[in-house]
Amino acid sequence: MMLFPFAEYWWFYASFIVFVLIVLALDLGVFHKTAHEVKFREALTWSVIWVAMAVVFGLAFHEFAIYRLQHCERLLAIPGFNPLEEAQRSTLQFFTGYIVEKALSVDNIFVFVVIFTYFNIPSKYQHRVLFYGIIGALIFRCIFIAMGSILIQYHWVVILFGVFLILTGIKVLLAPEKPVEPDKNPVLKLLKKFLPISPHLDGQKFFTHHNGVRMATPLLVALILVEISDIVFAVDSVPAIFAITKEPLIVFTSNIFAILGLRAMFFLLAGIVHKFRFLKYGLGLVLVFVGLKMVWLNHVFGGHFPIGWSLAIISTLIGGSILVSFLVPEKKH
Repeated sequence: MMLFPFAEYWWFYASFIVFVLIVLALDLGVFHKTAHEVKFREALTWSVIWVAMAVVFGLAFHEFAIYRLQHCERLLAIPGFNPLEEAQRSTLQFFTGYIVEKALSVDNIFVFVVIFTYFNIPSKYQHRVLFYGIIGALIFRCIFIAMGSILIQYHWVVILFGVFLILTGIKVLLAPEKPVEPDKNPVLKLLKKFLPISPHLDGQKFFTHHNGVRMATPLLVALILVEISDIVFAVDSVPAIFAITKEPLIVFTSNIFAILGLRAMFFLLAGIVHKFRFLKYGLGLVLVFVGLKMVWLNHVFGGHFPIGWSLAIISTLIGGSILVSFLVPEKKH
């Protein structure tokens, strides 16, 4: 049973995409028209704005869902269908998916820090890289979500996703920490073979000319690696949200809102992300939990593991791991 099928809600997707494009245009064309270093206070302000927008959307979506479900003859004809309960469950799924995606984005932030440090990208140009990186991430997430919404209809795919998430979570829990080394990245090695790369920046330009030769600047190389890293992380995050809800509309909106706030969260946490020493264990347990939902827990609970419980468990695992990171002193070598 699909509550919000694309055929009936294509206009909602279109309206949401227009809203996102307007927000991005205002972001780069008005608020960040001039390259500048994003300070902590500005990053905090934007982080609050993005989270507030997601919360407002979630609350508005609850009212929208109630109205639409109460007037949907297709669903009302199903015995036992309760529009209010389904609207509440859908809203909780949106917030749970949003929290999961925000938490998984912390790993992205650590990689972004390494990339910017390696290429010596000044703080005032980092927002430009992340802005275009976010646009690319939005496009790839749309593709992944569209593919997932088709595949998730097959039971064996659900089981496959669940097993993949469980194994990924176990790997996160048990695998030793490995430093990120951009110079060993195969994408970077491939770029150097086919694309002339300037060793120097040229302001905030992605291309420059040197001795009559058009060359890519380190800014473009950093952008490409940011895009690649997001695609890699999406392989985990998109199935994780499909474990929470099979409604593509909810997966789409929660994912997009989390990505929109990624830049502000980067500038807010870049200096302290290394202190979240135990967050990897919280994220690993979250992946194992959502994987278990897909392969076992949903079946045990009659098709739907209580979404309120899911939200509480995921919030506790993530919040608890962050709290432990600050309470437990780091061992001095």
